[in-house]
Amino acid sequence: MQTEAEFKDFILNGHLHYIPHISIDCAIFGYHEQQLKLLLIKHRNIDGWCLPGGYIKRTEKLVEAANRNVKERTGVDNLFLQQFKTFGDPDRIQFNKFDEKKWLEAVGIDSWEGNWLFNQTISVGFYAITDFSETVLQTDITTAECAWFDINALPKLEYDHDEMVSDALHTMRVHLYHYPIGLNMLPEKFTLSEIHALYETLLDKKLDISNFPKKLIALGLLKKLDEKRSIGAHRSPHLYSFDKEKYELALKEGLVLS
Repeated sequence: MQTEAEFKDFILNGHLHYIPHISIDCAIFGYHEQQLKLLLIKHRNIDGWCLPGGYIKRTEKLVEAANRNVKERTGVDNLFLQQFKTFGDPDRIQFNKFDEKKWLEAVGIDSWEGNWLFNQTISVGFYAITDFSETVLQTDITTAECAWFDINALPKLEYDHDEMVSDALHTMRVHLYHYPIGLNMLPEKFTLSEIHALYETLLDKKLDISNFPKKLIALGLLKKLDEKRSIGAHRSPHLYSFDKEKYELALKEGLVLS
């Protein structure tokens, strides 16, 4: 939503186009050069930060709604997306945090009474991973700010989003052992040291530099290229790329990396 007219129509008539009381919240992790970050937004007239998200169109699948929300915030389409948990505690959204007067003035209505948005809402959590250097962050008429935060220096989040981030991070790290994650976070050609650094950063743990990449090669996910990268005197490591066919198969069927 980019205009006041679109926002007002969403407030008044959104229930005709979106499923009431069920929303999507997305933990979007960004990796670049051994840094792991999280994308957060700050809504207008609300002081705190939270995860980006939104409602599900009546014509959408859940994953389509999640992908739309991620693309609207990052400008990147078709990222690795995984559903990780559903959140439905009765007090998870505290409406007293909204500046009711400012929002009423912004929308141009007299009261929130009976509005479809002001009721208990269940949220379906998804996480995504991208290279944050490749994103173009987007705000809209409801959003004051949109920014990347270091994963180890997050502010206190609104609602139950601290719990969401903790669960998303845990699930992502478990999934690293069962899905090939990395296609969107490395250049097309990369060294074994670069993919090793990616996994160490995402997992926040040390991995054996001699054994870990060999496991990916043994699974057939990496192809050794007849090219090297010159990074200094007597240092020219081989370049590798993902085997796209085996990568896509592993996304569908899973793998065991331990």
